[in-house]
Amino acid sequence: AEAAISSVLGSGLAGFSFLLFNLLCAPCFAAMGAIKREMNSPKWTAFAITYMCVFAYAVSFCVYQIGSFLTSPITPIGTVGFAISLAIIAFAVYMIARKPYGKKV
Repeated sequence: AEAAISSVLGSGLAGFSFLLFNLLCAPCFAAMGAIKREMNSPKWTAFAITYMCVFAYAVSFCVYQIGSFLTSPITPIGTVGFAISLAIIAFAVYMIARKPYGKKV
């Protein structure tokens, strides 16, 4: 399977990132319709779909950049992508670990 993906996308890492993006990206139109019905607001529906797509892109970007940095020769552009992916991961960890506003803990 890796050979087939590599022949189309160039590398197994690119294929894995592509599959990861498709796994996390916005669902099919039927699910989007269900989201719209449950949210009962076009703005929240658009926000939910946009959030899923941005999250999927950020995760697949980080996986690809870190994987490329670890497996390929070091280049300046690769180093910048690696630094950006580390910044994205640091931001995600901060958002998970921070104290919520308004709650006394």
